[in-house]
Amino acid sequence: MRKTKIVCTIGPKTWDKEAMLKLAQGGMNVARLNLSHGDQEQHARTIKTIREVNDELGTNIGIMLDSKGPEIRSGDLKQPLQLEVGDEIIFTVERIAEYPDGVVEINYDGFINDVEVGDVILVDSGMMNLEVKEKTEKDVICTVLDAGKLTSRRHLNIKGKSAQIPPITDKDWADIDFAIKENVDFFALSFVNGGSVIRKLKKYLDEKNSNMQIIAKIESTDAVENMHDIVTEADAIMVARGDLGAEIPIETVPIVQSEIVKFCRKSSKPVIVATQLLESMMVNPTPTRAEVTDIHFAVKQRTDAIMMSGETASGNYPFKSISVMSTVAEHSESIFSHYEEREIITQRTDLPKNEIALGACVIANNIDADAIIVFSKTGETARMIAQCRPMSDIYAFAGDEDVKHQLSLAWGMEAENLKFDEESPEDAVQESIKILKEKGVLEAGNKVVIVSNIQGREESVHAVQYREIRDN
Repeated sequence: MRKTKIVCTIGPKTWDKEAMLKLAQGGMNVARLNLSHGDQEQHARTIKTIREVNDELGTNIGIMLDSKGPEIRSGDLKQPLQLEVGDEIIFTVERIAEYPDGVVEINYDGFINDVEVGDVILVDSGMMNLEVKEKTEKDVICTVLDAGKLTSRRHLNIKGKSAQIPPITDKDWADIDFAIKENVDFFALSFVNGGSVIRKLKKYLDEKNSNMQIIAKIESTDAVENMHDIVTEADAIMVARGDLGAEIPIETVPIVQSEIVKFCRKSSKPVIVATQLLESMMVNPTPTRAEVTDIHFAVKQRTDAIMMSGETASGNYPFKSISVMSTVAEHSESIFSHYEEREIITQRTDLPKNEIALGACVIANNIDADAIIVFSKTGETARMIAQCRPMSDIYAFAGDEDVKHQLSLAWGMEAENLKFDEESPEDAVQESIKILKEKGVLEAGNKVVIVSNIQGREESVHAVQYREIRDN
C-alpha cells in the first residue's frame, strides 16, 4: 500500500465520470476543486461525480474545496503589452473608463500603501519582475527588470512582503457556505496570515454545525512567521510553494518546506506538499529528472500527501501524471522502509492518546506487525498513529462517515466506516478483522496491533493489544 497520499486537482480534462474513474483507479486519495476557476454549479456536479465514483469502486476519496482567497491582480488590457528591460509601466488604483497605454488598473486599493520604492513586484510568481521606482497617491510607477508579455488579470506579489488584504473575501464566505451545504471534507483557506483567521472560521463552522476540516495554505511571508500558530489552529496544512516562493527568497523554500512538514508531524496535523511537482507533464508525457527528485524528497520528509494542480486539471497527460507520481512515491517508500521508517518523531506531551499511539507504533515496528488497526470516533487517535509513520499499514475504523473521508488525507492509512459500541469493544475488533480478511489484506498467521477501548469494571479504557490472526 502506498503510504503517501495523492491529491489531484479536478478540471476540464478530468471532471467527467470516466476520467474520474481513471484517476481513482490510478491512486487518487483526495480530489481538489479550485474555486478560483469554474462556478458553484460545475463544482456541485463534480462533487456528485466523486461520490458516485466512491460508491461504484468502494474507494474513500476525500473532497477538498480550495478558496480563491485575497489576490492582487492587474486589470483587463485591450491587448497584451510586450515589455522590454527598462520600460516603464504604471499600476493605478484609479478607476476610469479607459486607461492610456502603459497604465494598468490594479484591483486592490491598499497596494499603494503596501509597496515602497525599491520593492520588486513579481508577475505570476516571477515570470516577470518589476521594480518600484516611484509612487503617488494613486499610481505605482515601475521599471521592467525582465522582458516579457503582460496579459490581463495577472497575479502580482510583492517580493518579501505580504499584502495586508483581509484573508477571507466576500467570495470566500459564499464559497464556505457552498462547501457547508455540499458537506465536503476539507476547505483550503488561501493566504492565511495567522491563527486568528482560522479561529474565526472555526467559530463560523461551529455555528453552522459543520464538521468540515480547515486546511491552512502557507504561501506568504506572514504565514511563515506565524507558522506554529497556524499549524496549532488548523486541521491540516498545505505548503503552497508557488506563491510562497514569490514572497520569500526562493532558495529558502526547501528549508521552509522541511520545517513545516516536521512541525506538522510533531503536531499530528496532516501536511500536503503542493505546486509544480510534475509541472512539465502539463505538456510532456515524461517528467524531468528534477521533478522526480522533488517527489522523492517530499516522500522522504514523510509528508502526508503530495499534490498536482494543472497536471490533472488541464494538462495533456493527467493519467500518466498520477501514474508517475504514484510509482515514484511507492519506490521511494520501499527504499526508506528498510532503515529510515523506524524513526519515530513525536511531540512528548501529557496527552494519554499521544503516548498510546506512540506505544502502538513502537510495538508494531519491533514485531514487524502486518497491520495496525485503530478505532477512532473523531479521527484524532488515528492521526496520532499516522504521525509516527510506522512501518505497518494502518487501518482505521471510524464510527462516522465524515471522519472516514477526512482520514483520506492521513499518511499510510485506509479508513473504513464501522459503527462500534464502547460497551462491547470486542465485537468491533472481531468485525474489523473479518472485514480486513474479506478484503484480502489480512490472513491467518498475520500479526496485528490493535488500538481500541476495552471494558473495565465501570468504564472503557484505552488499550493497545497484540493479536495473531486465526483461521476462524
